[in-house]
Amino acid sequence: MAAELVGGALLSAFLQVAFEKLTSPQVLDFFHGRKLDEKLLSKMEIKLHSIQALADDAEQKQFRDPHVRNWLLKVKNVVLDAEDVLDEIQYEISKCQVEAESESQTSTGCSCKVPNFFKTSHASSFNKEIKSRIEQVLDSLEFLSSQKGDLGLKNASGVDYGSGSGSEVSQKLPSTSLLSESVIYGRDDDKEMILNWLRSDTEDCNQLSVLSIVGMGGVGKTTLAQHVYNDPRIEGKFDIKAWVCVSNEFDVFKVTRTILDTITKSVDDSRELEMVHGRLKEKLTGNKFLLVLDDVWNENRHKWETVQRPLDCGAQGSRILVTTRSKKVASTMQSKEHHLEQLEKDHCWRLFNKHAFQDDNAQSNPDFKEIGMKIVEKCKGLPLALKTIGSLLHRKTSILEWESILKSKIWEFSEEDSEIVPALALSYHHLPSHLKRCFAYCALFPKDYEFDKECLIQLWMAENFLQCHQQSKSPEEVGEQYFNDLLSRSFFQQSSINDLSPIFFLTSSRIRNKTYFVMHDLLNDLAKYVGGDIYFRLEDDQAKSIPKTARHFSFETNDIYCYDEELGSLHDVERFRTFMPTSKSMDFLYYSWYCKMSIHQLFSKFKFLRVLSLLGCSELKEVPDSVGNLKHLHSLDLSNTNIKKLPESTCSLYNLQILKLNGCSHMKEFPTNFHKLTNLRRLELIKTEVRKVPEQLGKLKNLHVLMSSFDVGKSREFGIHQLGELNLHGRISIGELQNIENPSDALAVDLKNKIHLVEIDLKWVRDQNPDDSIKERDEIVIQNLQPSKHLEKLSIGHYGGTKFPSWLSDNSLSNVVSLRLTDCKYCLCLPRFGLLPFLKDLVIKRLDGIVSIDADFYGNNSSSFTSLETLKFSAMKEWEKWECQAVTGAFPRLQRLSIKRYIEHCEQLVASSPIATEIRELNLKECGKLQFDFHPTTLKKLTICGYIMEASMLERIGHITFVTSLEYLYIYNCLNMNIPMTGCYNFLVSLNFFPKLEYLFLRGCRNLHVISQGLAHNHLKDLVISECAQFEALLERMHALLPYLDVIQIDDCPKFESFPNRGLPSNLKKMYIDKCSKLIMSLKEALGGNLSLETLGIGLDMESFPDEGLLPLSLTSLCIYNSLNLKRLDYKGICNLSSLKELILFDCPSLQCLPEEGLPKSISTLKILGNCPLLKERCQKPEGEDWGKIAHIRFIYVGSHLVL
Repeated sequence: MAAELVGGALLSAFLQVAFEKLTSPQVLDFFHGRKLDEKLLSKMEIKLHSIQALADDAEQKQFRDPHVRNWLLKVKNVVLDAEDVLDEIQYEISKCQVEAESESQTSTGCSCKVPNFFKTSHASSFNKEIKSRIEQVLDSLEFLSSQKGDLGLKNASGVDYGSGSGSEVSQKLPSTSLLSESVIYGRDDDKEMILNWLRSDTEDCNQLSVLSIVGMGGVGKTTLAQHVYNDPRIEGKFDIKAWVCVSNEFDVFKVTRTILDTITKSVDDSRELEMVHGRLKEKLTGNKFLLVLDDVWNENRHKWETVQRPLDCGAQGSRILVTTRSKKVASTMQSKEHHLEQLEKDHCWRLFNKHAFQDDNAQSNPDFKEIGMKIVEKCKGLPLALKTIGSLLHRKTSILEWESILKSKIWEFSEEDSEIVPALALSYHHLPSHLKRCFAYCALFPKDYEFDKECLIQLWMAENFLQCHQQSKSPEEVGEQYFNDLLSRSFFQQSSINDLSPIFFLTSSRIRNKTYFVMHDLLNDLAKYVGGDIYFRLEDDQAKSIPKTARHFSFETNDIYCYDEELGSLHDVERFRTFMPTSKSMDFLYYSWYCKMSIHQLFSKFKFLRVLSLLGCSELKEVPDSVGNLKHLHSLDLSNTNIKKLPESTCSLYNLQILKLNGCSHMKEFPTNFHKLTNLRRLELIKTEVRKVPEQLGKLKNLHVLMSSFDVGKSREFGIHQLGELNLHGRISIGELQNIENPSDALAVDLKNKIHLVEIDLKWVRDQNPDDSIKERDEIVIQNLQPSKHLEKLSIGHYGGTKFPSWLSDNSLSNVVSLRLTDCKYCLCLPRFGLLPFLKDLVIKRLDGIVSIDADFYGNNSSSFTSLETLKFSAMKEWEKWECQAVTGAFPRLQRLSIKRYIEHCEQLVASSPIATEIRELNLKECGKLQFDFHPTTLKKLTICGYIMEASMLERIGHITFVTSLEYLYIYNCLNMNIPMTGCYNFLVSLNFFPKLEYLFLRGCRNLHVISQGLAHNHLKDLVISECAQFEALLERMHALLPYLDVIQIDDCPKFESFPNRGLPSNLKKMYIDKCSKLIMSLKEALGGNLSLETLGIGLDMESFPDEGLLPLSLTSLCIYNSLNLKRLDYKGICNLSSLKELILFDCPSLQCLPEEGLPKSISTLKILGNCPLLKERCQKPEGEDWGKIAHIRFIYVGSHLVL
């Protein structure tokens, strides 16, 4: 157990699995029952133990000796061979046991411990095969073990993990308080925060204050601590200052004596902890001290508490500053945490520039700078990498040498040249062996990959990486612990992609409000290094040869892609355990791929698969019977394929734990013997049309079922009662509830006891107004569908009753955080939602029966809606009164308020809005005479829309637009707009009033003429102006005043004729122009020498486009749309666009053909969409007249179809 605490060899994790299988009762019974030579098992166990004795030494030496690394990888492969043999035995036993149990239901059954299978003729050949394969494993182990002398490997007998010969990798030069870097880049805010903590007098005076700087290796924790320690602002603040580098070994006595030695500046020769504690206490008592403990790895609380005991004797205001790579260390020390992030891009360049261009001579060469920028990007904000590679490059004087470094992997640098490898290897060294295996598996995923924690844990489970020794913990819980351990040790970081960006979600399949995680690129490199060829990822830009030693295989699908030649080399490998596509995220729902290797061939060839994912394989319409040959399979993902059913042979996959059929819209039914999958733990049926649950599925007690929807049928065969026996997890939408004839069927679903169901959507369908009997039945049905108290999200739609169920008002849903009521038109009053303690989001839409919202809605006059952050009302046809002012203490945390009414529902709402001091988002659409009697100072996002909104109303809310905290401003269709946005003009929008604005959307504002700005605006990124008939001009000097503008869109602004004289901002990356015919003429001058524009979308009113030299050479994507008169593309205008990768032609009905000379060779994607009849006909394969011009393009879409 001690080994697990410090770290263990990755090989040990492989061996541990083999040992457990070797000693399992099933395997021992098999050998005994078949009278096989049990000495084979003993020999294998002995050989594996002899290999394990070498594992720790080999684990450390692999980073310096490629021969040792190669030996390690060969050993892992042989151990996996052994595991395959043992798994085969267990599968055959499981198979016979399931079949015997099935037969016992109709006969006397089989009661023998070892099934009769082993007495058949098949058993004889099976046993011979097993014997032969074990002997092969033994021979391989013997050969590998004999090489230990040649490789200089030593047994670890009697030596703790992480010590002995292994210490060579873990050794690190001890740090001191002297500055290692005279200047620190990009850490001003971090440094200021720590200094404020050191100088603060508000800390608990009775408790020693500890702060941990947490971050991955090489991120600059020690450097930051040095700069804080030496800052003149804390000079004289402490009576005693001491710096102690702790590093790997946290020996209580040694650490305590080192602290004492550092404080006294002498060496204490005491050998008893009692004496050291006493002397340290004496030195600290009455003195205010600052102690820095650098590079701490200890996660044992008892050890820390023992070290801390004399430290508690310091005077009030004493501080301990810790640097560590692990959040668990910070938790062990009960400290505050400050997570140190990677450097921002501009700071990265400054740091790199300092070390690479020390004399500034090389920087004058633009080629060096261009390569340097690429290297900086590769370092991904890690200061150690920037400093190390920068210093290395300073000694390189040729472009070829710089390019070589750019293309090199960090593992190819010598230890003399680079500190990166030891720094990262140290983090890896400290991982327990079971975490090393989980980490190495991440080599299958591309850089910048966004990990879904739950999906990754499922893969670990399917690969048998999770050690579930505690029966009280499920595999999923163990996996959660593993992931959190890696997260706390900085191997993962939470993804920082901005979920607020509206443009981002137009092009992403990410699930909103879900947390994703990323791994630093250098850690991804580390995973590939320690995993070797065992974990192989096929990338688009690499050689297609797949190593024969590969066991886990993945390939990228970042677009619709046809794998032919690439997967051809799969014929040379047979022992894959993993076969799966990957993209940039585990939620890539919109990518699909084609494989010309037949699925039957794949199933027949790779018989050792544990994980098989055909997610997005759109050509898959039928699962072949040969799927039953995959006897080792633990996880099968057929999501987003076109299958209609599963073959009966699926039911022989007795080891199957996970089956995913998400997005299989044609899937209707299951095989009859589906219940024989006794090990199945997770069945995902999200976005499928399954309406009939497999019989006897309730017998699978460990099965978790995830269904996004279930529509109740009119016959009992498709009734709602089927859900009763399922252990439902996650979310479910239950629709067609009007088909429930007997309300007792709703009670049989037993939602109240489905504690893992956290999100429920209850929906009725109404073709006509229900009569009283139907309303009464709906009320009973919904009462019987009471969810469990663990429910977090609830939605009710088209409910026909006149009152809501009692469980919405009696605190039964005390944990609900989101509630949505839609089209419940006959309900006359709202429940007491104000009493729900954790309710964060409340949406109420089209409740036509609601006339007044009074005090009952709040439930408590002094404290209600204590957690509510979002409140939305929409299309409340009869709503006239909202009682807000009489209720005090309501909505203390409200951040988003939205009130929308349809044009046809123009009755007047008379009320004052709730006073929400924390309001961040306000959405107003046709909201009657709603008053705003407060001035929000925290508002981030404001949307105002009103075709018929009175000018007086707009004037009443005008003061809201003066909020300087605004980041998003959307104004739609305010025909009477008279908001005094500059204090005196109604035709001008001045950005001076919005210093933090990032997104400005103005649409249908007929009085808008001009956008102005006096000073540089350093935040605006997106600007959209649409359907503003009077709009004439953008601000002058736009190139200088909007330096961070990234996206600009102008459409249907006929009076806007030209861009500012001095052009557009140099940082502009995306531009969209439509229905601004005169604007095109000034485009060339506006773009000028722009080198950053990557995407141009343009709608034209001309016959030919583009003119020569019009478009910038940096363009990677060109979209021409809504161009009714366009007849030809000018080849001279596009032939020089060497960076152009994508050309989209949309709704160009007059476009007759592509240029005679063809298209630029750089184009990899061509899309001809919408109304382009002439061009679509000419681009048909192979007979189209223009096919020869585009046949070289990799992805060609004609309409919505990929041309293959």
